Amino acid sequence: MTQPPKPWDGEQVRKWLDRRFEASRLDQAAADRRGYDAQDDYDKAAAEEWVCRALKAPDCTADQAVLAKRLKELIAQDEYQATGIYDDTRFERHVRGHLRKLAKMTKANEGFEKTLRYQ
Repeated sequence: MTQPPKPWDGEQVRKWLDRRFEASRLDQAAADRRGYDAQDDYDKAAAEEWVCRALKAPDCTADQAVLAKRLKELIAQDEYQATGIYDDTRFERHVRGHLRKLAKMTKANEGFEKTLRYQ
């Protein structure tokens, strides 16, 4: 039989965002230490940090529909401003990728329970 949909847990989503935010900061530091060859990794981690920072507001994560609307707004943006990145185009591509991933997770209401650093 079909499983009833599980209820939206805004606290779990905020916890997931906090954990991903911290992991992205650690990934940036590790990529920075590796130097030139890890610039793409740095931009990817910076993009994930940007996305998590943009969505960490409690009013945004309290309701599934509100988070989905905020994600659509962010995906529709033309530019994403950030300092300290290496390649703007690559950074924006990674931001959009993280936003699409989160939009799928939000729509399905699954994946937020996975709080390990490496996913």
